[in-house]
Amino acid sequence: MPEGHTLHRLARSQQKMFAGQVVAASSPQGRFAGGAEALDGRLLLHVEAYGKHLFQYYEDAPTLHVHLGLYGKFTTGSGEPPEPRGALRLRLVSDGHWTDLRGPTACELMDPPAVDAVLSRLGPDPIRAKSDPDLAYRKISRSRVTIAALLMDQSVVAGIGNVYRAELLFRHRVDPYRAGRTIEPELWAEMWADLMVLMRAGVRAGRIETVRPEHRARRTGRLGRAEASYVYRRTGLPCRICGTAVATAELVGRNLFWCPSCQAP
Repeated sequence: MPEGHTLHRLARSQQKMFAGQVVAASSPQGRFAGGAEALDGRLLLHVEAYGKHLFQYYEDAPTLHVHLGLYGKFTTGSGEPPEPRGALRLRLVSDGHWTDLRGPTACELMDPPAVDAVLSRLGPDPIRAKSDPDLAYRKISRSRVTIAALLMDQSVVAGIGNVYRAELLFRHRVDPYRAGRTIEPELWAEMWADLMVLMRAGVRAGRIETVRPEHRARRTGRLGRAEASYVYRRTGLPCRICGTAVATAELVGRNLFWCPSCQAP
């Protein structure tokens, strides 16, 4: 599932291409025909992301809310769009650009109260300016739930997915099964600051890289996917710090990765 940096990157791209322009909207697949009709010919005012949610705000029209889920994907291009193919839920076309949306978990129109209801269910987003980490810590510090599960709860922190969860815990040597209420405020402050750096870097680069320079096999050049993480999807491989085999287990329906030595209880 795309993590928060992907949605923010998409929002910035769509803001640049479509904001301030009247868009032509259609639903070649037909599943969003009514919604596309409501947006067709409307002025797109602003696009933003919050966590894993994307919102497009229109003049005199409802807001478009998109959650990509596991299979959703935007494809974007310039010039004339290609002939529609497959399960194309929504196509937006402006003067010079187009974007196609396929397979989202949510693609729906919302009035302002409905948008507010979605936002009210989300925790602070490390990518957004002025997000308050104390809002997340209040929930974490009162919970017996493992910190690994809490970090995946979008009502605690918005935008974290499996990769950032695993890598953040490793970078701070935190046992993933440690109860939230045992996380000290100083530790959470350090983790939040690290999250802001990592996730905002992900927006700029369009990919997740969490390995510090001193732990990289080579100091220059773009890291390959297998070189860019400490523990994520490295089951059985040696830890980059201590050499212990990286472990994995299922937690809350997702695979958890950690180093049993560096992240010992």
